Order: sequence, then C-alpha cells, then structure tokens
Amino acid sequence: MKRLARRRLDDVGNQWRSLPQPVNIVPRGGWINAIREAICKSQVDLGQRMGVRGSTVAKLEESERNRTIRLDSLQRAAEAIDCELVYALVPRKSLQSIVDNQRLRLFADIVARTDHHMKLEGQNVNDPDWRSNLLRQAEEMIPDNQLWRERAGG
Repeated sequence: MKRLARRRLDDVGNQWRSLPQPVNIVPRGGWINAIREAICKSQVDLGQRMGVRGSTVAKLEESERNRTIRLDSLQRAAEAIDCELVYALVPRKSLQSIVDNQRLRLFADIVARTDHHMKLEGQNVNDPDWRSNLLRQAEEMIPDNQLWRERAGG
C-alpha cells in the first residue's frame, strides 16, 4: 500500500517538476498584491470583500512577501479575488528513490562487505539485478516504519 501511495505522489510530483520553471516564481510583491493590482482593486476594496480593513490587506500582502502568511489567510484572500489557492510540496526526486536510498544506507555494511567479496570474485556490483535483489532483501529486513528512526551510535 505504501509503495502505491508513493507511486501516486510521485506521479503528481513528476507533473509539477515538468512545468516550466517560471511557475515556481512568486511575483515581487506577492500573489495577492500582483493579482489585486492586475484587476485594479484597491486594498480597501479587497478588504471590504474580505470583511477586513484595507490596512489588514496591506499587512497580509506584507506577510506574504515575508513568507509568514498563514495558509487560511492566503485562502481567504484568494477567494476574495476569485482565485484558487494551490499548495504543494514537490519532492526533488521520486519518493520511491528516497525510500530505496535510505534502505541502502541502512544496509551499507552489507553492501560494503558484498561489494568487497564481489570485487574479489570479479563480479560487477553495479548490475541492476544486483541492486534490485539487494533492495528486495533490504525491504524484507527493514520495514517502512524503521526507515527513519535514529539508531543508537549512528
């Protein structure tokens, strides 16, 4: 089940990572300010729509610029300017590769010993089958709930 959940999240992450880089750029004054100005709405007008003062909108815009805005406040502002708030954490690489790499880190001693013995025997440790076999063994020995626990002395 966890592997399927990771795969689904990886699919979403792949879609986000495939978007052009400017999608990740926040306008200089923040999104609230940029959209409010683009639709020619004053801070006072937006405040009225939100049920707050214009000075509160100025503070919201400032907190967005400072990256301290609360998500619920950003959501309210988005609704008031007829926008959808999109919130996402996009992993830099696939979640499955993060899990696999962590398993291999925990399996490092075995990998090092196996690597040494295989080199002595003239075998290629970079063989993809070897890695998948090692991961399969690691999955049997290291359950998901043990992947990120701090180990004593390590």
